[in-house]
Amino acid sequence: MKLLSEFKTFISRGNAIDMAVGIIVGSVMTSVVNSLVKDIIMPPIGLLIGGIDFSQWFFVLGGGEAGATYTTMAAAQAAGATTLNLGTFLNTVVSFLITMFAIFIFVKIVNSARAKQPVKTRACPYCQQSISKLATKCPYCCSDVQPEQIESVVEPELYKKVKGLILKDKKPSISYIQRRLGIGYNKAANMMDKMEADGTVSAPDSTGQRKILSKKKSK
Repeated sequence: MKLLSEFKTFISRGNAIDMAVGIIVGSVMTSVVNSLVKDIIMPPIGLLIGGIDFSQWFFVLGGGEAGATYTTMAAAQAAGATTLNLGTFLNTVVSFLITMFAIFIFVKIVNSARAKQPVKTRACPYCQQSISKLATKCPYCCSDVQPEQIESVVEPELYKKVKGLILKDKKPSISYIQRRLGIGYNKAANMMDKMEADGTVSAPDSTGQRKILSKKKSK
């Protein structure tokens, strides 16, 4: 039972799951990329440079039947000839470059998505374990800690657009931002809070109304 418990702990870790997903996606992606290179990319290139079939581009180094000419790599190898398979190597290099570029784009997208997520954890000041920012007591050392506010992540381009709109139309309200840009209440409220923090608009008065404090548009 201990072995099963340890296995359950291992399999539930984020790194193990990420690794499993990476292996599955990688195996599927390999066959797709190989087909893309072999069946889509290389045939037109071979046609343009003289009708070369890259899958059969090879040179016989030795062996085989004396004076024989082989039209396919399989025939040469079946006859016992030693071949230099330049076409196969070129296909592999192109497949590698396409795969690495696809991984690069995927990693950039994932990192961009992660960068937009607010930080929800912090280190306990006593035991240095990772705990929630909203926690009032450390679950590891049971020390009392002060809760911290989770800061919302504001997208720079969207914030610039919202700020320019508010300064232009002089209507500093959350509902106005929602109507004009079609975004949710929480995102619009975060934008308004940021404009209040940087001195663009005032805090809401007793009636919930705000005033524009700065007429200078953000760069």
